[in-house]
Order: sequence, then structure tokens, then C-alpha cells
Amino acid sequence: MVKHFVAWNFAEHLSEEERVVKAAQMKKELEGLKDLIPGVVSINVYLDQLSTSDSDLVLDSVFVDEEALKAYIVHPEHVRVGTNYVRPITCNRKCVDFVL
Repeated sequence: MVKHFVAWNFAEHLSEEERVVKAAQMKKELEGLKDLIPGVVSINVYLDQLSTSDSDLVLDSVFVDEEALKAYIVHPEHVRVGTNYVRPITCNRKCVDFVL
């Protein structure tokens, strides 16, 4: 199994209202990839960070192996979600992948 964490900050141009609405859309789209892409064990997106956090949004996902993660990254559905729902509202992406 492989764990894939990604953390982002909101893009500065978004209002508070836009952050709430667009983050909910992003969460729905990313979590929906579990049923669309082979090898995904779980995907969870967390939006309610504590004040001690230095990131606004976190994706916590698990894949059956590193090959499944690599396939996910280039899968057309993942690319679509990234292009339409993630990149327009985020900046300062951080990623950590490791074997469980």
C-alpha cells in the first residue's frame, strides 16, 4: 500500500464565500475519483483545518501500490479534476508519498 498526502493553500484571490463553495466542489470531485480509477483504496479531503495549520486543504489517499499511484496521476479523470477544480483555487502545493 502507498499513502499519498497533498496539502494546499487557497489562492489569495478567492473570497471567503468562494473558498467554502469551491472547496466543497473540490472535495466532492476528488473523493469521487475512488470509484473511477482502479487501484485507489481510499481518498479523503479535509477542509476544516485548525488555526495551528499552515495549509488550508489536505488530500489523504491510499493506493494498492506505487504503480496504481502513478496511473492515478495521469488518469484522465484525475487530470480533469485537477484542471477544473483544484488548480484554479489553490497554491503552495505540498506532496508526500510513502509505502505503508
